[in-house]
Amino acid sequence: MIRLHPLAAAAVFALAAQTASAQLSHFGNFTPIPASVASGSLPEATPFQLGSPNFSQKTVADRATQLANGQFNSGSWDMIDTNRSGTDAGRYLFSVFETSQAGVQRLDRQTGTTVTLWNAPAPGSAVAFDASRWTPFGTYLTAEESWGSQPQPYGRLFELPNPTSASAGTGTLVHRNAIARVSHEGLAFDKNNNLYYIDELNGGSLYRYSSATPTNGATYFNGGVNAVMRIGDGNTANATGAASWISFTDAAGVGLADAVTIIDPNGINSVDGRATTNVAKYKGTDYQRPEDLEIQNLANGDQVLYMATTTTNEVYSLNLATQQMQVFVNRSTIDEATGLAVGNALTSPDNLAIDADGNIYIIEDQPGGSADIWFARDADRNGVAESIGRWATMSTAGAEPTGLYFDITNPNIAFVNVQHPTSGVDRMIQITAVPEPGTYAMMLGGLALLGGIARRRHRQA
Repeated sequence: MIRLHPLAAAAVFALAAQTASAQLSHFGNFTPIPASVASGSLPEATPFQLGSPNFSQKTVADRATQLANGQFNSGSWDMIDTNRSGTDAGRYLFSVFETSQAGVQRLDRQTGTTVTLWNAPAPGSAVAFDASRWTPFGTYLTAEESWGSQPQPYGRLFELPNPTSASAGTGTLVHRNAIARVSHEGLAFDKNNNLYYIDELNGGSLYRYSSATPTNGATYFNGGVNAVMRIGDGNTANATGAASWISFTDAAGVGLADAVTIIDPNGINSVDGRATTNVAKYKGTDYQRPEDLEIQNLANGDQVLYMATTTTNEVYSLNLATQQMQVFVNRSTIDEATGLAVGNALTSPDNLAIDADGNIYIIEDQPGGSADIWFARDADRNGVAESIGRWATMSTAGAEPTGLYFDITNPNIAFVNVQHPTSGVDRMIQITAVPEPGTYAMMLGGLALLGGIARRRHRQA
């Protein structure tokens, strides 16, 4: 048997892999695209101009196929998440229908089969599902992006307790009334199982739900404190600086004195999060159409919560340890393609995503021909991006990209939905990154060196 000294082997493998080891994902290796692709210029099945020739794309699900297979599918496919825990973690992709007859579908990556697990029994009975988030307890959450003048039954957060075991049409959706009513989009859990959510509105706020039983999935939504984020006295919109959390329900989820409660058309008594946090006692800081949320883990153990605000073309970062809110990206951020402020090239940031290396991606709520995905570069992880680069741009007429999700089982695979195209054929696109040729050459060179050392030692023996 040929044996190589452990130190020699370590040195050779370090040389062979030094390029690859700098990062888990190759998605950060791209050339910033200087402008948006023209509307309708690319096939709908492969609708993205991507920032690297080493990226590829393919359709893995589409609405026309689902309808042909007899599945209920009202379209407008929105956010994506996966089963992040369990023996089959990463096998399933869940997304939702943001329509007047909402629903939840599941793609099985092993079989390639997509089924609708649950759909609203009639138009208007459940609407505008947007949120999509796996829980720490092995269940799935979605919520309605719809809330406003009363009476109306919407603004609800739902839990799907059987997301992986349900077959087509047998999903069970449960309204979790402990969460205040707002127009939902982003959902995010921190390491202490606090759940963050937003009110998608010009003048909407950022909220936190702290369960009375944060480690017990069976009782997590039985009761907990809802609180709104406030900077200063809450009266300065789009504020940055030191944040605090103002509770407006008790530990049972019941509204405190002067909180606004409603009885909806279904007879359900709920706390109106929007109206309550406009009351002076509970005033939250207003942002302009807060949308998606994402949490990043730092090397020191801190977590940073990111929030996109569409109307003001910004992304904010909130360090959950220091409770400092900053502007992460805005139109003054440098565009890597030009070296100048990005300006109105960044328009209507909506969704956020995070890759295996902790990089933040910003997805625009824009139609094909203007719809871009931006890579945010924050090398020192201080919550303020040094620059952004156009990572991908989508051409599908009438559509927007949404729900970008980076695979938890393979750092070089991502998925994104193409929502409400003019054609009516929503799609889920898989994007794959492969190492650059230089990486392969270095690895092969290292392996060749390893083989040469082994042969020399064999001859000496």
